[in-house]
Amino acid sequence: MRQVRTGSLILFCIVLLTCGQPSEKPGPSEPGVTDSEIVIGTWGPLSGPAALWGSVVRGMETYFELVNEDGGIHGRKIRFVYRDDGYEPPRTVAAVREMVQRENVFAFAGGVGTAPGMAVKEFITSNRIPWIAPASGSSHWTTPPNRYLFSVYPQYGDEAAVIMRYAVNDLNLRRFGVIYQNDDYGKGGLTGAQDAAKALGAEIVSSVSTEIQDSDLSSHILRLRESGVEAVLLWVLPRQAAIALGTAANVGFKPQWFASTTLADNAMMQEITDGLWTGVVYASLGNPLDTADPTVNRYREAFMKRHPDIRWGAFPSAGFIFAEPLVEALRRAGPDLTREKLVEALESLKSFKGSGPEITFGPDIRQGADSVLLMRSVSASEAEKLLDWTGAQ
Repeated sequence: MRQVRTGSLILFCIVLLTCGQPSEKPGPSEPGVTDSEIVIGTWGPLSGPAALWGSVVRGMETYFELVNEDGGIHGRKIRFVYRDDGYEPPRTVAAVREMVQRENVFAFAGGVGTAPGMAVKEFITSNRIPWIAPASGSSHWTTPPNRYLFSVYPQYGDEAAVIMRYAVNDLNLRRFGVIYQNDDYGKGGLTGAQDAAKALGAEIVSSVSTEIQDSDLSSHILRLRESGVEAVLLWVLPRQAAIALGTAANVGFKPQWFASTTLADNAMMQEITDGLWTGVVYASLGNPLDTADPTVNRYREAFMKRHPDIRWGAFPSAGFIFAEPLVEALRRAGPDLTREKLVEALESLKSFKGSGPEITFGPDIRQGADSVLLMRSVSASEAEKLLDWTGAQ
């Protein structure tokens, strides 16, 4: 009897001690989410042959800093982590795995390049990690659609159609050449141009491919000149576009040049081509030179304050465009944040307008935008808008 009483007394004391201890508030269990932060990741070429595209990452970084300065999202600040992959897919794979496993990334935003993105697409989506706005217009992001992948960048085929329609209908051009990078990025532009040419009664007379490391494009330019093209579309790295224009000028080849959104940083292209970019018609995801737009002005001032050594233009402003829908969805997802709630919030975006094209997602819609601006370079500080937001249809 005494043993029973003693045991009951011990149990009673344990209960009292347990009840007397203050209980800790359980924190969020979702990867990359704490009471004070949300971890967002990305990658991009901060070095190597595609380094000029790296300022996209700096633009995203600046936007997230502005969000944090405004109080964050439901009491949480965004912790932005990124890695330099040099535009090399094997490095992208290592970087993304490291950010998931060590940094506990909640979601990815941006991520520069088609080939680097394709190298990690399966890993990201199979782990049910939301990925918003790959910095590439490849159709691979939405064909077939994936629950965790949301594309903001208009597809290269769509922007090629916009360019070709303007070239044929407004400039009365019929014979085209294409310089394209020999990967999914370049081939997407080439295919889009070929399809559009056929529909418009025009012709792609000559197409020449480049590799990422190519620095001599003499044979490419000679082939295009000898084919008798009136215009040339560029789907290459900024550095190679500069080489192409310089080589063409040296041999007296003067077609009308057209360029994809990947070459839309007018000020930078003017600089690296020594002014040869003047007159080039290019597609763009926004107009970073629009001083009448208060949002663009705010972004430009914030970026230049933080990165005085990087020229403001289309590439850093694209970082803002890619980050805006993610932040809006994080707000809509509410304080009890999970990856699944973020997906549902992204699906609720209808005609969302940030500083880029209008964006609409839905349960069966993963290609959020299909329109671009069409611009013509006038000088390093000026570009003329030829077409307002226009889609392929």
